[in-house]
Parts: sequence; structure tokens; C-alpha cells
Amino acid sequence: MLKDKYNKTLTLNQALNKVKNRLANYAYDFGLMLLRCVGEIPSHHARRFFYRIAGVRIGQGSSIHMWTSFFKPNNIEIGRDTIIGKSAFLDGRAPLIIGNHVDIADSVWIYNSEHDINSENFAAHEEAVEIGDYAFIGPRVTILPGVKIGRGAVVAAGAVVTKDVPEFVIVGGVPAKEIGQRKIKDPRYKLGRARLFQ
Repeated sequence: MLKDKYNKTLTLNQALNKVKNRLANYAYDFGLMLLRCVGEIPSHHARRFFYRIAGVRIGQGSSIHMWTSFFKPNNIEIGRDTIIGKSAFLDGRAPLIIGNHVDIADSVWIYNSEHDINSENFAAHEEAVEIGDYAFIGPRVTILPGVKIGRGAVVAAGAVVTKDVPEFVIVGGVPAKEIGQRKIKDPRYKLGRARLFQ
């Protein structure tokens, strides 16, 4: 008699489907590991090429620095002239949309899936994340599922963003709260070239 991890009896067909699903997950995880290896290549052009093959939609002039990790890259869209700093984590289990001229610093983690701690089986809950044009996300920021960061908003270093951030608002802290307003309201700057070999 076959049983699952909850001691529930399984038919042979159900067990075979579970085995097939497990093997598909192993193959997917292997693909993500290969994508992490791409993050070791010290060339923005080469990384962009492989990330696009993996399904990430990357706008013209955008760069993703080394050691970035992904989940479901085909759900990730990055606009034009946007820079993603090194060691970022970009979660595509639900749509992740990053706008144009966005500056994301090093070690930023963007999640759009989390466990429901009140669920009987600890099920995942997924919600899209959006980051508007000209936003700046400081180093070591964590952005949680369902958050929308408005155009020109700033998230200070180390913040944990659990709620939407309005346009041109500056937030910081854990959890992130408003700490100021950005003076510039009609940005037109370009971020420029990313650093070589990074």
C-alpha cells in the first residue's frame, strides 16, 4: 500500500504522478542551478544573452550584475536602462515587473511567494510585485509578495517592504515606513553604463 507524507493512501496512478512531478522539479532545479552559474560570467552581454534564453525579458541598456539568482525567470520583466546589483534574488513565481531607469542595489531580495503560516499544509501564497520607473532600491532590501513600489520611490538600505510605497515617497526600516519625500518629481535621467566585469 502506497502512502504520501501525510500518511494518506495513494493509488498507483497518484503515486506515479507524484514521481513524475518530483522528477520534473529536479530538472527545473538543475536548470536554476545552471542559471546561477551564468551569474559567474564576468560579462554583462553574455549574462543578458543567457538570461533572455531562460525567459527573462530585459529592456535595452539594462544590466544584471553577477551572482543574481532567479525563480521562474519567464515571469520576470525588466525595463530599459535598469541596473540590478550583484547578488540579487528575483522571484518569478508570480509576475515580477521592474520598470525603466530603476536602480536596484546589491543584495536586494524580491519575493512574490511566501508560505501561509495558518494553512494546514503550509501552502504557498503568490502575488505579483511591481517596481515603478525611476525607483531606487537600496542595498539589502527585502520586498515581500504583492508590493507595488511607485514611480520615483526610494527604499532605504536594509528595509523590509511589506506594503505598497506611493510615488516619490522615501521609506525605511523594518517594516518599511515613510521617512520622507523625494524632491524631484519629473525625473528624466539615465543610469548609464554598468561597471565592467561585475
